[in-house]
Amino acid sequence: MSISSPAPANDTSVWTSLKQAISASSGFQHWASQLSPPEQAALNLDERVQRYLRETLETLAY
Repeated sequence: MSISSPAPANDTSVWTSLKQAISASSGFQHWASQLSPPEQAALNLDERVQRYLRETLETLAY
């Protein structure tokens, strides 16, 4: 039995949906409001969501 990985387009679609849902959440909104304006300008939405997820998981792991 072989398991194939999803097509890259499918991955992109899933990431786009997750990114939109995460960025609309109150937790993300609160976290993003704490960023300085230069940080906000330097990071695109993908980078902000990835950073938010990394920091959230680090906090939970602590």
